[in-house]
This record gives sequence, structure tokens and C-alpha cells, in this order.
Amino acid sequence: MSELPLITSEEQWESWLEDSRKQPLLLLKHSTQCPISAGAFEAFRAFAGTSQAESVRMGVVTVIEHRPVSNAIAERLQVKHESPQALLIKDGKAVWHASHWNVTEESLAQAVAAHIEK
Repeated sequence: MSELPLITSEEQWESWLEDSRKQPLLLLKHSTQCPISAGAFEAFRAFAGTSQAESVRMGVVTVIEHRPVSNAIAERLQVKHESPQALLIKDGKAVWHASHWNVTEESLAQAVAAHIEK
């Protein structure tokens, strides 16, 4: 995956959430002004290049630029907002999430293996 799609509106988020009933969604809430988030974004991008990533749909929400979307995600999934934050969403529910230094290529791979590739 060369470019990770951005979720920029609440309507788009609702559509992606509904689609998680067909294909799980791996989402990154990313702050474009945070060095920790930059590291998480690189890990997310690295994971996107693996064959394991083909089992999920991947997207990014930039939390500063699209705060209403970020807030809608936290509210809808009942997962307290943090950034960087990765969320694995299946059937409209968060089945896993991690934040800050816990968002690594390895943690993403483990989450997908545990919750999707059964």
C-alpha cells in the first residue's frame, strides 16, 4: 500500500465503521505535530507493506486537522482518545487498541494475528 487513505469526515468514518462488518479496519489516530506519533506512523506504514496487512483495511485520521472525526471515533467505540493510537475494528467494535510507544509494527502484527487471522 503506497498511500494510506485518510478519513476526513464523520460520514466517511461511519461508512468505514459499517464496512468493518465485511473487512476489519486497522486505524491510526495520528498527530502531525508529535514526534512519538511520527514513529507510530512509520510503524503503521511499515506494517501496511506486509502481506499480513492484506487481511485488513487500513486508514489514518490526523487528529489535529480532523478533530471532529477523532472525537466521533472515541465516542462511538468507547475508547478514550490518545494519539498516536492504533485501533483494530471488527464488526463495528474495537477489538484491540494501543497508544504511544506501544504502536509498533510488531504490536500491529500481533493484534491482527490474534483477532483476525484465526
